[in-house]
Amino acid sequence: MKKLATFIIVFLILGAGYNVQAQLVHPGMLNSKSELDFIKKKIKKGEEFWTSSFKLMQSDAHAKSDWQPKPMADVIRGSYNNPNIGAGDLGNDSQAAYIQALEWALTGKKQYAEKAIEILNAWTYTLKSISGSDMQLLAGITGYKFCNAAEIIRHTSKLWNEKDQLQFEQMLKTVYYPLVRNYKPQANGNWDASMIATTMCIGIFLDDAAMYNGAVEYAKNGHSNGAIPNYIGKSGQCQESGRDQQHTQLGLGYLADLCEIAWKQGDDLYRAFDNRVALGFEYTAKYNLGEEVEYQPVADLFGKNLHPVISEKGRGNFRPVYEIIYHHYHDRMGLEMKYTKLVLDKIRPEGFHWDHSSFGTLLHSQLPVFKEKKKAE
Repeated sequence: MKKLATFIIVFLILGAGYNVQAQLVHPGMLNSKSELDFIKKKIKKGEEFWTSSFKLMQSDAHAKSDWQPKPMADVIRGSYNNPNIGAGDLGNDSQAAYIQALEWALTGKKQYAEKAIEILNAWTYTLKSISGSDMQLLAGITGYKFCNAAEIIRHTSKLWNEKDQLQFEQMLKTVYYPLVRNYKPQANGNWDASMIATTMCIGIFLDDAAMYNGAVEYAKNGHSNGAIPNYIGKSGQCQESGRDQQHTQLGLGYLADLCEIAWKQGDDLYRAFDNRVALGFEYTAKYNLGEEVEYQPVADLFGKNLHPVISEKGRGNFRPVYEIIYHHYHDRMGLEMKYTKLVLDKIRPEGFHWDHSSFGTLLHSQLPVFKEKKKAE
């Protein structure tokens, strides 16, 4: 009778339309094991673009073996980073942890894993709070980088002891997640885009499928300026296109990252709303290449930020966010992505930017189209 009752319950659950959550993939954020192994082999053989792009990453200060973390218990970031009490150090160390973890994965040299662990542990045992008017944005910018570093180290080495890993989990639960869990939907969309990426990564690292799935759902249907269909209109015009081009590319960069994170878990956010993220990149690339685009003055989701004309501020200054999107839409899907390709012809190899995951030419260009296991629709 117990077996029959169990069968009936399972049948009713499935019949009601609930899906049994597949186990989360590890490492399964921005970088899969198969991709990292492929890049490692190319570097070892001295092949291009991989070799020169890797040298570019290694020349960055965050990649140096003498990098010293600067943890602080109570970090404060105000509007436009004023005041900046430990916020810059938090950002730099999250970048350094991720880059050092990548160096470990791509060289196999223990010193890089140990440095990544040193940085992770320094903040894990020190950070107690992030506050200030921009606290949620800072948590979004830095959280997913720390998580990517930790994900690589945990799942490609045995050097990080379990006690420290558990303490890192505790920092995510007590410092980061409380800041990002409710998002800030009324802010310009780059805020929530960064927080979605971080929430997804926290969920993956903690093996919390509900947390991860909630962030994916919010990216699609959240009542937020940062949700995909609210940040990018059907023409490709972005919520911040009339503000300036720096913030527009900031938001697009985080949307690209969160789409790739979802892809690694078998969820296709790239395809959502008729490839809306591709439209946003093509529209923004075209305008920043000096061509004209159609622009409609449209207020954001909350009736604010109505810009009468598209902004020329920052026009032509390209951020390192284009490789990841070109790889997916062109290499995986076979779409043309004309203007994105023209941008890449100008800026390759992509380098470092404090706001972004960076070094896309190394990490996301010329990759084979690995067959990712997709979830059932």
